[in-house]
Amino acid sequence: MKTLNELLIAEVTENEFKSDLEIKKPKSWLKSVSAFANGIGGSLYFGVVDSDNVIGLIDVQKTAEEISRLIKERMSPLPECNLSVHRVDGNKDILVLHVQRGNNTPYYYVGDGMVVAFVRIGNESIVATPQQLNELVMRGKNLTFDTMPTEYKLTDLTFTALDAAFKRIKKLTLTEKDYISMGLAKSDGTVTNAGLMFSDECLLLQSRVFCTHWDGLDKSGGVDDAIDDKEFEGDLISQLLKSHDFVKMNSKVRWKKMSNHRVNKPDYADRAVFEALANAFMHRDYGVVGSEVHVDMFADRLEIGSPGGMPDGTIIQEQDIEKVLSTRRNPIVAEIFHRLDFIERRGSGFKKIREATAELYNYTDNFAPAFVSTRTAFHVILKNMNYSETTSTAEVSAEVGVEVSTEVKLSSEKLKSLLEFCENGRRRREMQEFCDIKSDEYFRKNIVTPMLAIGLIQMTIPDKPNSRNQKYIRT
Repeated sequence: MKTLNELLIAEVTENEFKSDLEIKKPKSWLKSVSAFANGIGGSLYFGVVDSDNVIGLIDVQKTAEEISRLIKERMSPLPECNLSVHRVDGNKDILVLHVQRGNNTPYYYVGDGMVVAFVRIGNESIVATPQQLNELVMRGKNLTFDTMPTEYKLTDLTFTALDAAFKRIKKLTLTEKDYISMGLAKSDGTVTNAGLMFSDECLLLQSRVFCTHWDGLDKSGGVDDAIDDKEFEGDLISQLLKSHDFVKMNSKVRWKKMSNHRVNKPDYADRAVFEALANAFMHRDYGVVGSEVHVDMFADRLEIGSPGGMPDGTIIQEQDIEKVLSTRRNPIVAEIFHRLDFIERRGSGFKKIREATAELYNYTDNFAPAFVSTRTAFHVILKNMNYSETTSTAEVSAEVGVEVSTEVKLSSEKLKSLLEFCENGRRRREMQEFCDIKSDEYFRKNIVTPMLAIGLIQMTIPDKPNSRNQKYIRT
C-alpha cells in the first residue's frame, strides 16, 4: 500500500486532482485527458481534492466503468490510458488515470456540441490555438514545419552563406546530394521549408530578426528611445551571425589590472549570447506568420525572444532547468547548426548558457540567466554583469519586458510589503492570501512567475520546483 505522496513522487508527468462529484461533469476532466495526450502525458487522481485532502470513492468499480465509458464515447482518437485502483490512508480507495503522451495527435474532446483539442499550459488545460493545433496535426503525421516541402526547386535558389560556412568550418563543398541528405530538399529537387530558411533568398517573410539597443531599462526610452537598431533577414546563418555581431557591437568589455595580469569583464558571456541566439532560431515557431525573433538590449540586461512557447506546452520557469528534455521543433535546422558546431546535439543549451555566464568575473547568483516561456513565446534573459546602478523595488518590478508574465502586477507599496513578508520564506498559498488574491492561476502568472524571472524572490527548493514543501524567499 502506497501513500498519496509516494504515488505522486512515482509520477514523472503532471498531476491533477478530481473529486467524485467532478466525474459527473466529463468535460471538467476529459479536457485534461486531451491536453495530457497532446502534451507530455499526465495523471488524474479521482477521489482526491488536493495533495493534502484524500476523500476516497464510494464505489470504485462503478466509477472506473464510468470513466472508461466516457473516454471511449468522448475522446477521438482514443488515447493510451491506464486506470488503476489504490488504497491510501489505510481505508480510502482512489483511482489513478495515467494518460500517455500520444503519437496520433491531435486528441479531441467530443461533446457538448463541440470538437476541441486541448493543450497543457502550466497547470491549466486550455483550447489549442490554431498554431498549436497545426503543430499537433504535423506531429500526428510525424512532420515538422521545416520538413514540409515547398513549391520551389533547388535550381530556383542559391545557398552562398550555407556553402561558405560548410567550406570554412567543415572543409566540405556541398552538392545537390548533400542538400537532399540534410533535408533541405526532396529527392525530386523540391526545396523544403528548411531549404528556404538557409537559402540566400529566404522567401519566408517571418524568418527575420529585429535587434534594438534601447536607451534605459525599458522600451519607453531614456534620453533617446533607441541607441541602435537593425533588422536582418535572409538565410539563417547570416541572421545568426549578424545578430551576434549586433550584441557584441552594443556591449562592452571592461578590464581590471591585477598584480601580474589583466582580468576582462564583459557585459555578457559571448558563448551564452551565441547559444541563446542559436536556440532562438532553432526552436522558434516558424508557422506563426508575421512574427520574428527579437533581440532587445537594455542598460541592465539582454533579452532574446522567439515566437512559440515550449513545444510540449510546459512552462519553463516551473521546471528544473537541469532536467528539461530537449524537444526539437525544427530538427533539420538543429541538425545543420550541430554540423556547423554552432550547438551540441545532446540538448544542453540551457546548461551551456548558465555555465558560460557563471564563469564571468564577479559572478553571483543574482546574475544567473532567466528563462521565461508563455503560451506563445520564449525568452532568455541575460543580466548585464557590469550594471550596478541601484534601483528601487518599484523600478525593478518593471525591468523585464516579456509578453504576459513580465511585470509584477502589484502596486509598488504592495510589492514592497510582499517582499518583506517573504523575508523568511513563504508558501505560495501564504503569499496569495497575504495579497488577498482569489485566483491561483492569476497569482502564479502575474505575481510569482515574474518575481522569479526578475530575481526578486527565489525558491527554497530550486531542484524540485513543484515540491509540496516549496517556499519562496526574498533574494
